[in-house]
Amino acid sequence: MAGAIAAGNAVVVKPSELAEASATFIAETLPKYLDSDAVAVVEGGPEETTELLKNKFDYIFYTGGTNVGKIVYSAATKNLTPVTLELGGKSPTYIDNTVDIEVTTKRILWGKFINAGQTCIAPDYVLCSREVQDKFVEYAKLILKEWYGEDPQKSPDLCRIINSRHYSRLQALLNASKDKVAIGGKSDPQDRYVSPTILTNVSPDDKIMEDEIFGPILPIVPVDNAYEAIKFINAREHPLVLYVFSEQKNIQKLFTEQTRSGSLCVNDTIMFYGVDTLPFGGVGNSGLGAYHGKASFDTFTHKKSCLIKNFAAIGEKLASGRYPPYTDGKLSFISMLMRKRHGPSLKYLPYLLTFALGASVAYGITVWQKMGGEEL
Repeated sequence: MAGAIAAGNAVVVKPSELAEASATFIAETLPKYLDSDAVAVVEGGPEETTELLKNKFDYIFYTGGTNVGKIVYSAATKNLTPVTLELGGKSPTYIDNTVDIEVTTKRILWGKFINAGQTCIAPDYVLCSREVQDKFVEYAKLILKEWYGEDPQKSPDLCRIINSRHYSRLQALLNASKDKVAIGGKSDPQDRYVSPTILTNVSPDDKIMEDEIFGPILPIVPVDNAYEAIKFINAREHPLVLYVFSEQKNIQKLFTEQTRSGSLCVNDTIMFYGVDTLPFGGVGNSGLGAYHGKASFDTFTHKKSCLIKNFAAIGEKLASGRYPPYTDGKLSFISMLMRKRHGPSLKYLPYLLTFALGASVAYGITVWQKMGGEEL
């Protein structure tokens, strides 16, 4: 929204009805500090959103799930309105055996359990060897106990699931994966609490691997090597972000060049999002377009080309070859005028300057020696 306002736009904000507290805060706070003629807040659910999308906007920016993103995109096409869709998907995390496994485990668990996994850039699942899987789980037990104590439900640092519908969805995933639980697996419907959970030896066909989890459940799918991991990733929809943990430059390069994702982050999670010079956005099912920092300004700006000319006689004479009747001479002349020209190359300028400096120094020394000889 800051990018849209900075680019000179009036803004209509429609907060999600699922995040009730956030929606209320936005609706109450924005009118206090921003001009209501420039920024308007619309509250409501699907019905209000549908009505809102019937209006003709210059640009639509949507953050949310892929299914609703397709609805927004469809509505925008009726008016040929450009869009940015920041969606989601199953963001993979690959770990090899060259990493500092303790630090790696901390960074992945932190990225996964922020807001109880309810972020679009949370690591969705892990790909690694069984050896790395065992070490990861071993450290995860110690780290989670250090962070959240013996009873994570009592920790003030662990969030709850946003509503009952999403809690029930996550509970169904847990029920379908009971035999894979290595850590956690506990839940409380009254508190909408799901404990930090790690599943091991997960199969690609398991229910947990069907859709974006968007919750504090982290499945680990064993693979033999990076090539198998890349094959696994490329067989699925393009993720919003891909996390790679490896000290090997060739493995980092392999994932960078042989996979497609909105973003790629090496040896950390989430932190790339804090770099305002990196455009952020998805590709394919994970989104369309990008924003962040100046990229947000560019997203909400139309670059209009402008050419202004005068009526100078010499200019009109030079361009008169565009008028009929056409001749070979006119065509040759216009082709010459339109030919792309290159300015002088500065490639060798440093060498010329070095030569000139050396020559000047040599000349100065010669003159100084000559003057000294005459004095003697």
